[in-house]
Amino acid sequence: MSISKKLLTENKISLLLKNPHVKSVSPKGITYTDEFKRSFIDHYDNDKPPREIFEEAGFDVDIVGIEQIHSCSYQKNGLLGLTDTRMGNSGRTRERELTLDEKYAKLEAQNNLFKAENE
Repeated sequence: MSISKKLLTENKISLLLKNPHVKSVSPKGITYTDEFKRSFIDHYDNDKPPREIFEEAGFDVDIVGIEQIHSCSYQKNGLLGLTDTRMGNSGRTRERELTLDEKYAKLEAQNNLFKAENE
């Protein structure tokens, strides 16, 4: 999740790194653990508001930013948002057939996107 145009200070970065749900932080963004992403999706799919999910996970809403919480890509991309695609992604299309689990995850992600758009 990106922190838009507002950069994180060293103090805020060190506070965020203390949260067990944070994988890494840079001045421009926060990378969450896969466990938190899965938990977020589960809670969001059960109609829990994004802000409440973040607060219960120990995040300071003022540091993360309410706009970023509400636009969190995991709520829109479902299970496809769980993978950090920055590493090892050459940009080439896949030549292999998707597994049933991957097809299911893709359909579930599309369903979550439609739900978010309807809201």
